[in-house]
Amino acid sequence: MVVVNIIVSVIVIIILQLLGMVIFSWMTPFKDMEELKKGNTAVGIALGGKFLGTAIILGVAAYTNTSIWFLAMWFAVGYVCLVAVYWIFELVTPGFKISEQLQKGNTAIAVLLSMVFVGMAFAISSLIV
Repeated sequence: MVVVNIIVSVIVIIILQLLGMVIFSWMTPFKDMEELKKGNTAVGIALGGKFLGTAIILGVAAYTNTSIWFLAMWFAVGYVCLVAVYWIFELVTPGFKISEQLQKGNTAIAVLLSMVFVGMAFAISSLIV
């Protein structure tokens, strides 16, 4: 029975991680995968930060909850907070549009955004019980 629970948990975690990445890709006006195929390092760094941030929240939600439903609920709460962080970051940088800078290949913006995602994921995940 323990093996079945682990397998189900891993499948749910993979699905939630993929869903999180799909939602993040909808938030950008460009096609993330096309930018990666072009070799756009900035988009790759930003996507990596989004993936890691999402994984941190998902990992803590999985670690602190024995129920798949609570895992999913806490992940959803944390993920909504992470999405809000992106839009807040966009608001506090009025001199430029993040998505345009990423599409242009601005790696400085990509690294900063990536660290914002990772840092906020740690902070947000500390609230998950």
